Amino acid sequence: MWTEVPSPIGPLRLIAGPDAITGVFMMKHKYGPDAFPPEERGESALLDEGARQLSAYFEGSLRNFDLPLAPEGSDFQRQVWDELVKIPYGETISYLTVAKRIGDARHVRAVGTANGRNPISIIIPCHRVVGSDGSLVGYGGGLDRKRWLLDHETRVAGILLS
Repeated sequence: MWTEVPSPIGPLRLIAGPDAITGVFMMKHKYGPDAFPPEERGESALLDEGARQLSAYFEGSLRNFDLPLAPEGSDFQRQVWDELVKIPYGETISYLTVAKRIGDARHVRAVGTANGRNPISIIIPCHRVVGSDGSLVGYGGGLDRKRWLLDHETRVAGILLS
């Protein structure tokens, strides 16, 4: 089941199974589903809560999501995604750092691929991963959206600290 959530970076498609969020995709998402069948659009308490939390994130009043998640992927991908949720709000780390944290710096390219295949964007914050030199590289929703999300978090974090 899915619903559409308005956001400053364009409409988001929020997908849920019976017990967990399984996807958050932007329009023209590089690795998103090919279609969102109209007959599968619906409402549920989980979708409503996911939409509420995404809206609060964009308003700047939510820094940490609290939703059951069930991203579909390989064991390695899920290991990478589990590491991504540990990146603090408003901060970035490199793909190399993620690779080291999961045990092997030689897997930096595989980490990049897993990061790009993250099916629950924003909530699993793949936008917080950058190149070793701090440059913005790769984002399934496009680099303009990645920049917007990072700028938003930096702005909100700065307001909260002042």
